[in-house]
Amino acid sequence: MRDVLEVLEFPKVRALLSERAKTPLGRRLALALAPLSQEEAERRHGLTQEALAYPYALPEAGALEEAYQKALAGARLSGLELLKGAQALEGAIALKEELLPLGNLLSQVAAGIGEHRTFLAKVRKALDEEGAVRDEASPRLFAIRRELKPLRQQILERLYALLDRHPEAVQDRFVTLRRERYCIPVKAGMAQKIPGILLDESESGATLFLEPLSVVKLNNRLQALRLQEEEEVNRILRELSETLAGDGELPGTLEALGLLDLIQAQAALARDLGLTRPRFGEAYQLSQAFHPLIPNPVPNSLSLDGERRLILVSGPNMGGKTALLKTLGLAVLMAQSGLFVAAKRATLAWPDRVFADIGDEQSLQENLSTFAGHLRRLKEMLQDATARSLVLIDELGSGTDPEEGAALSQAILEALLEKGVKGLVTTHLSPLKAFAQGRAGIQNASMRFDLEGLRPTYELVLGVPGRSYALAIARRLSLPEAVLKRAESLLPQGGRLEALLEELEAERLRLEEERGQLLSQMAQVEALRKRLEEREARFEEERQERLKALEEEIRQKLMKVEAELKALKEKAKTQGKRDALRELLALRERYARATPQGALEIPKGLEAGQMVEISSLKRQGRLLELRGEEALVQVGPVRITVKARELTPLKTQETPKAIGLKPRREAREVDLRGLTVEEALLEVDSALEEARALGLTTLRLLHGKGTGALRQAIREALRRDKRVETFADAPPHEGGHGVTVVVLRG
Repeated sequence: MRDVLEVLEFPKVRALLSERAKTPLGRRLALALAPLSQEEAERRHGLTQEALAYPYALPEAGALEEAYQKALAGARLSGLELLKGAQALEGAIALKEELLPLGNLLSQVAAGIGEHRTFLAKVRKALDEEGAVRDEASPRLFAIRRELKPLRQQILERLYALLDRHPEAVQDRFVTLRRERYCIPVKAGMAQKIPGILLDESESGATLFLEPLSVVKLNNRLQALRLQEEEEVNRILRELSETLAGDGELPGTLEALGLLDLIQAQAALARDLGLTRPRFGEAYQLSQAFHPLIPNPVPNSLSLDGERRLILVSGPNMGGKTALLKTLGLAVLMAQSGLFVAAKRATLAWPDRVFADIGDEQSLQENLSTFAGHLRRLKEMLQDATARSLVLIDELGSGTDPEEGAALSQAILEALLEKGVKGLVTTHLSPLKAFAQGRAGIQNASMRFDLEGLRPTYELVLGVPGRSYALAIARRLSLPEAVLKRAESLLPQGGRLEALLEELEAERLRLEEERGQLLSQMAQVEALRKRLEEREARFEEERQERLKALEEEIRQKLMKVEAELKALKEKAKTQGKRDALRELLALRERYARATPQGALEIPKGLEAGQMVEISSLKRQGRLLELRGEEALVQVGPVRITVKARELTPLKTQETPKAIGLKPRREAREVDLRGLTVEEALLEVDSALEEARALGLTTLRLLHGKGTGALRQAIREALRRDKRVETFADAPPHEGGHGVTVVVLRG
């Protein structure tokens, strides 16, 4: 018989989960997911919740696992494979350091990632950034390569000298490799000019590649050194591969990375499908539950507890009864497997076993019909189910004579009720609906049908048995009334009684719907009243708090302004008016931003070149440029940006008063040559400050080339300076590396 996971389509959930995993480790875990212990399932729920709140980046665990498996098999890994494995381990260690301070369940998983100090230290020493073996990987390799480089240069020098001595014999002036030996191209008819060994010839035969006799011994030595180099490189790579294979922390690291990937995939699945974290209890309570594999599903709510252990769902075909069974079954399996479930809220019992009889199952080998297949599964339920089991039975009593099927099905339901089993059962048999009506432990339910549109709504209605709607649909399709009357008269007594009960139930549902609407309206009115009262109280409280805060803020600002103005007056006396003016401008700008917009209107008639007075500074200057609500004004040697509404146009004949400030120097180019690093940095800081005050956009720092120490120190300071937008060398004709051009922030 089919496994319950397959019957309830759990493999499709696994597939959706595996699509969201980022590594082969996570994908394998996703495809192998199955129910866990309750403790582990609840832990996985907590991990998923944390992963939703704290996304994290995973290293390339696939490359690490592949390298580890090859190393375990005794293979010698390439330098690039070893480097990628080391980079993945470094990423895993960085992830561990990121998650450990959180002190949560993710931290506990990350704690399983090892340190791998031995392997990483060897890789850093032996391999460069491209995965090539470094010269310093071993003393022997260092010695071999130290001899290789000058030997190769010696061969090249001899060959080029030979080419220069016999230009008439060579095809082109270049040295090439043939059979891993250095040689030169010689014209076919001039080979006797240069004695040597023929290594190769061109396709046309016009060019011969000769190894001159003068370099044969050198080439022999070079080839011997290359073989020694290759042997030593292979030995180093083999040693690194063995170190990786012998790293006892790697299995734990791979396990932790796989679980972190799986948890992140579970979080993505929950986010994409709108799943929620379940809680475990003694009953099944699903609010707005839906089938996670159906597009645009209709949500339904249901509850199974000690008093209402079974729900008997009836209704027309294709009405959503089977989907409802799978919705509950999948919710239980997903929760037991550590996944979130498809519902707005979910409290689930922990069944000792889930039994599912859904769909047809025939066996030609065992000569079993569909009905016999159903009976085998029902027999297993009756024998093995306990009060803690969950049963899901689709179309109970179908596939055989209706009367015998109804009798057998009622007996099965009675036996399940006696065992205390909880579950959902669907049926079309009217006697079972009558059996469930008013019976303790079981409740009728149906899937709503839109008779006007002749289509199912897939909505679960509790307490109401479903109808086949055969006669109702026939009447809607305008079959002859005489035929319909005759059909009604042929209904058995139970059928006519059921029709009467359905009419009474329809009236009850109508009254319940009206009552629900009234209760909903009353609840809305009461909630609105409470919100209005709370809003009024909150508004009054906030108003009082804001008034107090505003009073305190105004008092503090007044005190602060008075103190700053006093300090500026003192500074103007001792340090010069230029610095005092600059700080006064910054102070004015800071407090001007707090002024409500529209408090002052921009004066009319302002034009560039006009003399104006700045009301906030009581200074006069020339308007250089209007920039919307702001203006650029020249006050003496200083250019400042102010609000346009603070300007008052002056008559042409009025002469602006000088503010009496003398600039220390034009900070356009600063000569730092001959200064120590400390002296130069002080000069640079002073020049930057003056340049900003004067409105300069660029600054040239002349430091010379020399050893480059002064240039490096200045550039390090510029990188950290927030006043600097960018900097670069001057053009070659303007100083090149000896001059740094600085662009200031606007």
